[in-house]
Amino acid sequence: MKTDQSRRKFLKGSAVAATAAGGLAAPAIATAQTVTLKMQAAWGGGIFLENAQSYVDRVNAMAGGALQIELLPVDSVVKTSQMQDAVHRGVLDAAHYVPAYWYSKSPVASLFGTGPCFGWSSQEVLGWVHYGGGMDLFNELMENLGLNLVSFFNSPMPAQPLGWFKEQITDAAQMKGLKYRTVGLAADVLLEMGMSVVQLPGGEIQPAMKSGLIDAAEFNNPTSDRDFGMQDVSKHYHLASFHQSQEFFEITFNKDKYNSLPEELQAILRYASEAENSNFYWHNTKRYSEDLVKLREEQGVNVYRTPDGVMSDQLAAWDKVIDRISAEDEFFAKVIDSQKSYAETVMNYLNLNQPDYKLAYQHYFG
Repeated sequence: MKTDQSRRKFLKGSAVAATAAGGLAAPAIATAQTVTLKMQAAWGGGIFLENAQSYVDRVNAMAGGALQIELLPVDSVVKTSQMQDAVHRGVLDAAHYVPAYWYSKSPVASLFGTGPCFGWSSQEVLGWVHYGGGMDLFNELMENLGLNLVSFFNSPMPAQPLGWFKEQITDAAQMKGLKYRTVGLAADVLLEMGMSVVQLPGGEIQPAMKSGLIDAAEFNNPTSDRDFGMQDVSKHYHLASFHQSQEFFEITFNKDKYNSLPEELQAILRYASEAENSNFYWHNTKRYSEDLVKLREEQGVNVYRTPDGVMSDQLAAWDKVIDRISAEDEFFAKVIDSQKSYAETVMNYLNLNQPDYKLAYQHYFG
């Protein structure tokens, strides 16, 4: 009997203690207010806006209510050309675009995604960014330009098509004098090849070609091109090119806003970018390949691989552009040297090790 009474007394005392402890602990676990970041994308719709949303969804899911990004489509607050300045000044908290959209501030910007091909793809350029000193050089560029920004890079794009023409291109001589749309240093390369280059936002490309403002154009991939309706203004589509053979997204944040966040939220913004890197490649290559089939089989588009002669001429044009700008810009030359060093080592291994996948494809599919 005494044992039962002691046990009841102990349990009662424990319950009171637990209640008291719970009351004292309650204020310490009050939910913090959600931090909301406004991010504008350079995309009004289509697969690239889906990609931007995918990054945002990853951040929002991992942050668990502590941080939320609100994604705004193109031109919601400022024009695409003004996005970087808007983030720098804090008008926007963040932006989702590509460095080629602000390379007019420095040609070095174009080396982070729309630079020369040293035998590498977008995957290896991102390897240089993360493990070859590229990120340090980018941050040095931000300091040189006085920009209050923190950026992450992700989503390795396949090589961009040479694009849409009024006739099949079999020789580079056919391209001379054509009014052509592209962006970044690719504009300098194609000017070197004798083209007349016009830089237009994606949504203006199809109307410009339809009206005759331009003769030929590229944007990025079969899915976006099909969404723009390029198949309605041309039936000659050339895949493969060295003008923009590697590119990826830049996600940039106002540095003061970023630094004000707890370290764990900064880590979420950074690691969500790495996670989206893989998702983009898996998701987009499937869509691109499916839409290429639709362009050919449903829209009657003639699909060609750009002749090797044209691509050799592009490489020669790149050499001239690189040499000219390197002579004018010491920092540009420094970044080029870093890229060449990384590409020479990494691509030596990959070229020796990778089998000829085209040989295997032809074995099974003809």
